[in-house]
Amino acid sequence: MISRPLAAAVLGLCGLGAVACGGAASSDADATMPDAARNTGPETAGAVSQVSARTAGTPAAKAKPLAGKVIVIDPGHNGGNYRHPEIINKQVNVLTQWKACDTTGTSTNDGYSEAAYTWDVSNRLAKDLRAAGATVKLTRKDNTSVGPCITERAAIGNRAKADAAISIHGDGAPASGHGFHVIIPKKINGPVDPVVDDSRRLGLLIRNAYHAGTGVPYSTYIGKNALDYRDDLGGLNLSKVPKVFIECGNMRNTGDAAKMKDPRFRQRVADSLAKAFQAYLA
Repeated sequence: MISRPLAAAVLGLCGLGAVACGGAASSDADATMPDAARNTGPETAGAVSQVSARTAGTPAAKAKPLAGKVIVIDPGHNGGNYRHPEIINKQVNVLTQWKACDTTGTSTNDGYSEAAYTWDVSNRLAKDLRAAGATVKLTRKDNTSVGPCITERAAIGNRAKADAAISIHGDGAPASGHGFHVIIPKKINGPVDPVVDDSRRLGLLIRNAYHAGTGVPYSTYIGKNALDYRDDLGGLNLSKVPKVFIECGNMRNTGDAAKMKDPRFRQRVADSLAKAFQAYLA
């Protein structure tokens, strides 16, 4: 997810080093499940209790472990960002500093973009979570538009009153480094402070599930035990709901890139993350 703001006319791929990415202007891309059917008949309280008791242990009830939960997925960057430097280079306040509204993201050496990777994984994850009963919202509606800004990405989760949120990325570090890491917010005397502890718990579950489900090793170039704590990311600093970033691998590393380009691997990524959310929200 490492990247630089786009130069005026040239697609700016992420530079070397480990710097997480942000986001630019677009509408809230809601993708929600229909509301569950409600029983509005004139049952007495006792009858309702009996029905609840009978159905609580049914296979149907157990098959929807995330029913009633709201999860926001932020697919990092956007496929159209490179066409609009005037938008994504705009500076926004992330409380600890001013940063670009968004960046183009990185890519593999043969041109598979981070924006395409995050869009695909996010939609696979959304499908898994909806199947488990969750209401899911994405921060962007396609992979051809611009943004939204990193500040708006956080605001989408806040407005949704999400039970949990994740920003999905691929890194653009030196090619010698490989592996994944999870980015967890720090306290900054700002909106994120009340959810820092819950974000850390979510991050640990995501790390464990991702490692077990994909076999990707812990990052060799940043963080400790695949955990990196940061206070410079608008998507985390401005979040009022538990939220983490995941850098699913280094797209500049040949081995990581080969995995990330494989749709079967991307499905394993989605399945692993879905398990982490179920564990967190159980």
